[in-house]
Amino acid sequence: MGLSDIAEIIEDNNEDEPHESELQKEQKSNNKNQLNNYVAITVVLFVTFMGICTVKSGNIVQAMQKAQADRIDTWAFYQARNIRGEIAQSTSAQLKLQAQNQPPRVRAEYDKEIAKYEAIALKQNTEKEKLQQQAQEAEKLYEQLNVHDDQFDLSEAAFALAIALLAMTSLTQKGWLYGAAMVPAAFGLFMGVAGLLNLDYRPESLTKLLSDSEVHKSYQPTATLPYFQSK
Repeated sequence: MGLSDIAEIIEDNNEDEPHESELQKEQKSNNKNQLNNYVAITVVLFVTFMGICTVKSGNIVQAMQKAQADRIDTWAFYQARNIRGEIAQSTSAQLKLQAQNQPPRVRAEYDKEIAKYEAIALKQNTEKEKLQQQAQEAEKLYEQLNVHDDQFDLSEAAFALAIALLAMTSLTQKGWLYGAAMVPAAFGLFMGVAGLLNLDYRPESLTKLLSDSEVHKSYQPTATLPYFQSK
């Protein structure tokens, strides 16, 4: 083999090196495009699911507002009934005291008035018990709706974190970030499905950590209406 043959071999090797580099660049470009496509499709799916959850979450918020308004109105009416009953009982007691020193003919008129006010007091007490039950039912409905509202809030927060990780995946081209994004996405999917199917599940520790713990305390009538309940 002569010097000219050796030179030709070296030239051929030098020509092959750029060719291999181009293949590597093309492979990297294809991998990048493929990962970006996965990220884009995943984001579209996440956003679509979040949109569906947002529709029901908005309806739940409206139902919560109505339940809250019904509860407040019912307790206000309860208070009115309670005041009417107290006034009727007080009037009846005063008439009984006044009737003691009256002659029999006048006492009969007092007895009629006493019976009338006692009937009023009895009616008000009966009606206010019904109102109390209605108000407590409205409170329970509010708490049930609040569970589903928290589910959608947690789902939205989890998907927001997942989308942020997917954005980092697209920027850094790190495949493991895509896998990491699926962790909060799975939790968000579970909470969203639980809200859509009206499943009674809520991670209490997480919701208490992210919100005011007073909101999630179980309903206590004595704490809500100490004056009414003491009667």
